[in-house]
Amino acid sequence: MIQRRQTTCFFDLNRLVSATTVESEDSDDMTTLIDKKDNVFVMSNKKSKYPVLQVDLRLISDLVVVIVSAAIGGIVFSCLGQPVIVGYLLAGSIIGPGALKFISEMVQVETFAQFGVVFLLFALGLEFSLTKLKVVGPVAVLGGILQIIIFTFLCGVTSLLCGAKLSEGVFVGLFLSMSSTAVVVKFLVERNSSSALHGQVTIGTLILQDCAVGLLFALLPVLGGNSGLLQGMVSMGKLLLVLSMYLTAASVLSWSFVPRFLKLMIQLSTQTNELYQLAAVAFCLLSAWCSDKLGLSLELGSFVAGVMISTTDFAQHTLDQVEPIRNLFAALFLSSIGMLIHIHFLWNHVDILLASVILVIIVKTAVVTVVSKAFGYNIKTSFHVGVLLAQIGEFAFVLLSRASNLHLIGGKMYLLLLGTTALSLVTTPLLFKLIPAVMNLGVLMHWFPSESNTQNEEKASMIEAYNRSL
Repeated sequence: MIQRRQTTCFFDLNRLVSATTVESEDSDDMTTLIDKKDNVFVMSNKKSKYPVLQVDLRLISDLVVVIVSAAIGGIVFSCLGQPVIVGYLLAGSIIGPGALKFISEMVQVETFAQFGVVFLLFALGLEFSLTKLKVVGPVAVLGGILQIIIFTFLCGVTSLLCGAKLSEGVFVGLFLSMSSTAVVVKFLVERNSSSALHGQVTIGTLILQDCAVGLLFALLPVLGGNSGLLQGMVSMGKLLLVLSMYLTAASVLSWSFVPRFLKLMIQLSTQTNELYQLAAVAFCLLSAWCSDKLGLSLELGSFVAGVMISTTDFAQHTLDQVEPIRNLFAALFLSSIGMLIHIHFLWNHVDILLASVILVIIVKTAVVTVVSKAFGYNIKTSFHVGVLLAQIGEFAFVLLSRASNLHLIGGKMYLLLLGTTALSLVTTPLLFKLIPAVMNLGVLMHWFPSESNTQNEEKASMIEAYNRSL
């Protein structure tokens, strides 16, 4: 059934396969296009002598519904002591096509929501710091990379044994290796544990994972390709060449142009930060657009833009200006992800969903504990770090959205990973509350060393880490 709109809508020519032109029944002869997925797109009004301002009331209505519902969901979950991210997801699932159907056409909302991905990674790049990585040394960098490799290897082998595609297994491994920086850091700050040994190791590993997110977007198009192994390696080689050229150009600009540009914006924004805020957003979008035109991705370009500014003295000021914009579009993005959740599908597969979450917690705790122990930390500290990282992070939603667009994973796998991630974030605060009891039980059962021995080790390790950073 054709749904008629009164104004111009966004449309993607790449999706208009076997399109059909239809004339409306009204006298204005409004032209529409229908793609093979039955999406309806309304073309612009015919050219007239004078330009006419057009307003898409349907889009405005959809955005109002999404933002209001996301705000309500965030408030409710914040009052319950849960991550607001889960509130955004749940709000989107309730108003989406899988439940109340307040929003049935998602093309335009999803287009706006992609700005949330761009600004999330831009802010992530602004917070990038090599100094923070040096403090925890090998366990953060080498250990974090080793964890990603282990998860990728385990899921890749599992996919081959189950008869699935290797590329899908590799993606699931990369997906599962991500942990939630926002949730974990908030917990450590609330417990005054961010300066403790397990806190430093955890934060260092999270920073490494966040940095890896930007580079993983460059790998996804290769995983999503249908070419053979040789062609895939050639494509990867070309991609790495383009990526190295792009990063080289970004490195040159970061010390030659960016500091001078930002200093000029500061001088022009003495009375108001409006111009500086607009310039920062424009710089982020320009970098993302250039990256996309080079065949990389919008996400990688926005992350690199943030890293370029992070090397200057204006990183914190830029983050303060961009953060409100990031929070708004991030809520819009997560709500649009939630609209893709089919509650009936998850309810019908709740047993698989719960088993997946339990498996994620057990496997991630075990892998992180073993890796941390291999770098010389005692079993108590290693286990503590393992439990803190035993969830799937919020940036996994970004990876999942990109992989779905590239047809890297199937529909059912997409919904399962989506539900597993959301449920793991819901259960994380409950899991954290059990940590003190588990630690005390471990000491009583002589699984873990006593508190005094742990404190002595933490002091020695922190002194060594400080000496390495000098």
